[in-house]
Amino acid sequence: MHGVLGFQLYDWSYFFAQLVAGLTIGSLYALLALGYTMVYGILKLLNFAHGDVYMLGAYMGYFVLTALGGAAKPSVAVAVLFALMFLAAMAGCSVIGVLIERFAYRPLRRAPRIAPLISALGVSFFLQQTAVLLFGAIPKEYNTYSLRNGELFNSFSIGNLRVQYAQLFVFVAAIVLMAALTILVRRTRVGKAMRATSFDLEAASMMGINVDRVIAFTFLVGSALAGAGGVMTGIVFQNIQPYMGFGAGLKAFTAAVVGGIGNIGGAMLGGLIIGVAEQLTTGYLSSAFQDLIVLSVLIVFMLFRPTGILGSAAVQKV
Repeated sequence: MHGVLGFQLYDWSYFFAQLVAGLTIGSLYALLALGYTMVYGILKLLNFAHGDVYMLGAYMGYFVLTALGGAAKPSVAVAVLFALMFLAAMAGCSVIGVLIERFAYRPLRRAPRIAPLISALGVSFFLQQTAVLLFGAIPKEYNTYSLRNGELFNSFSIGNLRVQYAQLFVFVAAIVLMAALTILVRRTRVGKAMRATSFDLEAASMMGINVDRVIAFTFLVGSALAGAGGVMTGIVFQNIQPYMGFGAGLKAFTAAVVGGIGNIGGAMLGGLIIGVAEQLTTGYLSSAFQDLIVLSVLIVFMLFRPTGILGSAAVQKV
């Protein structure tokens, strides 16, 4: 059976190809959404600069790749190359995230809610335009397709399901990072401090928790995940540019809302849902509709379930 756009509606190979692509993109949105949800859970702040930190992470990975000979002739093994790219991006973005918190948000912590929101938008535009001035507006090419004659983009099949190794790498790496974050929050002392601070910042401070250090650590972790997501984006989609952070950040924010902002599991789920919805829209309708669909999902959730799928209503303190 053929659809109005000429492809087979019941072509399961095509459907699974779109599904795999959606899960790949969704994994990247989930990593970004984790940063949004952790910061919001503690400060009730929407860090709209987070997408631009992700963009800077992509550039850091690119410069490491270039410094080591590029993808065509890397001077080190591929595994070492990827490890150094991720290490540089995650470390660099961690530093940027901590600096943003220290100088853009901490002085406004007791200000009216609108002040840090405006500051976040200002930081976002500052990082974006700084990247344009430093790196140029022309996209940079990762060219990871040339690694070992493109074997990273070879695929394997399971029935109608066909997956590229690059897609599998991104999905598995994202799941590993998400699992590591979950263990950090649930099993470690600093994770307990983060949960206590998110529940009641003032009470946590009175109990002896250094809330400034906890908040800075939250920005550090969230920014590191964003940096890793930026490198993954370059590896899979081959090129990066200074404006990539704004759109990705907006969709990651939508993912956090859909999953339940403030909920780590919800951020993961929301990212995958938004990624699949976006890719299915592109595959079965047109890429012109993908942003419309994503923002429509955001509006629907804000109207009918503002707490998201896994979120819960905030407790009103008196």
